[in-house]
Amino acid sequence: MDKGRIIFLNGVTSAGKTSIVEALQNQEDIFFYVVANDLFQEMVGEHYLQKNYWKYLSEVIIMMYHTAKLYSDMGKNVLIDGILVEREEIRPHYHQLLQILKENPLDIVEVYCPLEICRQRNILRGDRYEAQSHEQHALMAENIQYRTRVDTSKYTSEECAKKILQELF
Repeated sequence: MDKGRIIFLNGVTSAGKTSIVEALQNQEDIFFYVVANDLFQEMVGEHYLQKNYWKYLSEVIIMMYHTAKLYSDMGKNVLIDGILVEREEIRPHYHQLLQILKENPLDIVEVYCPLEICRQRNILRGDRYEAQSHEQHALMAENIQYRTRVDTSKYTSEECAKKILQELF
């Protein structure tokens, strides 16, 4: 059985990753299962996250990668909606991702949006704090090998989804 493709959409909060995920799932040609930082974070009780946020988030992020691997091993295409950060609790994050998925077809897509626009989107959303994207940007892993890049300040989610599919499939 062929392994499913894993596409990791990497970017700060409010860059547009989840909107691109939704646009990709609306495509008729290719079906994707989705794993996301936000979904896996919800698996941890709020009490524990408040007690030691990065410890527990780091654990579920690694479990999320193993979940994506399982789906891929079963021949299913997977989208990862996440952010590769480097914090002591998960370092070396990017290399852990590559190690876990070394035998699976993985493409990492940079979901880019200028930080000022992300800040404005955070304010409009109301479920993020204003500087959250800036803080995440400062923690992002460096030297990531991206397969492609999309800019959500210039293109709609649907246009970004089409570009991703054209370049990766």
